[in-house]
Amino acid sequence: MKPVKVLAYALLCSFAVVAAAQQYPNKPVRVIIPYPPGEAADFIARVIGPALSERMGQQFVVENRAGASGQIGMELLKNSPADGYTIGVGQGGNLVVAPHTYKKIPYDPIKDFTAVALNATNYLAVVAHPTAPFKNAAEMIKWAKAHPGQLTLASNGEGGYPHLAFELLASMAGFKFLHVPYKGATQIATDVISGQVLTGIGSYTGMSPQINSGRMRLIGVTNHARVPNNRELPIFSELVPGYDMRGWFGYVAPAGTPRDIVKKLNEEINRAMQLPEVNAKLTGAGLIVVNESAEYYGEFIKTEYAKYGKIVRDIGLQPQ
Repeated sequence: MKPVKVLAYALLCSFAVVAAAQQYPNKPVRVIIPYPPGEAADFIARVIGPALSERMGQQFVVENRAGASGQIGMELLKNSPADGYTIGVGQGGNLVVAPHTYKKIPYDPIKDFTAVALNATNYLAVVAHPTAPFKNAAEMIKWAKAHPGQLTLASNGEGGYPHLAFELLASMAGFKFLHVPYKGATQIATDVISGQVLTGIGSYTGMSPQINSGRMRLIGVTNHARVPNNRELPIFSELVPGYDMRGWFGYVAPAGTPRDIVKKLNEEINRAMQLPEVNAKLTGAGLIVVNESAEYYGEFIKTEYAKYGKIVRDIGLQPQ
């Protein structure tokens, strides 16, 4: 092909991409949630979805494809057309924890997806039985150092995000603990309340009713700074500088999705999250709304991926 024809063809392709982005979307957008209904990722998508549908003139249709800790839905997303009409919710568990805690997963979290928009972050709570021999984070760390390996911690499983969050805290603060894995949050709460374990870690939102009733004592939360709408919550980073173990949720698309479409989605998602009714629902659920560029989210995923990889290596966790 002659140089002039090559240039003309390149310009034609470029104009076609721009035109497609300007017309986007001209049909419904499929939103894959790799978790069951009712979980945080599903809740966020269902809150934002109607606002996106109204703003962009097409339905954003939520589709739950749960299984294998989010891997089934993410594999489906990876293999979908990279045209902006299939997007999905990527979060810490499926994008940066699972790749280090499973021997093999059916996608590459960095190469197979395009970051679109980071929607929200949340944080974990460390709780204790009201009669535990410590009342706050400083006392817990001091007690754990004086009683190596005697601090029992319940989490939702070996190698899960809550477990790794506490492993990093213990490493940075210089104490040892005994991990007691459970299958779910209900059993964790039951055994912390009954005194079977000294401490537990899980979603603050899920544990707050028991904390507010006085059946469990809040020791601290894992957010990097005071929570904007809940500034009285104690944070570990004030005792352990640099500690930050936020959960996070955001939209991703198959790799190769046109940049102009990604930019348009990012702008509209960010605007939707700032609508008063949407923002109120998200913050009311204990989430911290985030408004950043697609490029920021892409770099954020890479940083988180490296961080969790180091934690897994440092504690000697063997992928399953």
